[in-house]
Amino acid sequence: MMARIVDARHAGGHRVWLKFEDGLSGEIDLAPELWGPVFEPLKAESEFAKLRVDAELDTVVWPNGADFSPDWLREQVKATKLGAAAE
Repeated sequence: MMARIVDARHAGGHRVWLKFEDGLSGEIDLAPELWGPVFEPLKAESEFAKLRVDAELDTVVWPNGADFSPDWLREQVKATKLGAAAE
């Protein structure tokens, strides 16, 4: 079953808070992932902040067409939560 993002918010810098349909939520930093032509404009925080949830794609998208796989984003949230719990 594919992950579905139901809510997303810009959390400052290149961080995003995400909530998934199954209730998992958390914040991740996408700065290390902003490479390549489609992500280059998002290095400007003002552009990154324009994120929104696309209900058709079930993921976070930006006006320039950039997006991330919802499954990949879910794994990043889970890994961040596991890392924080281990500290």
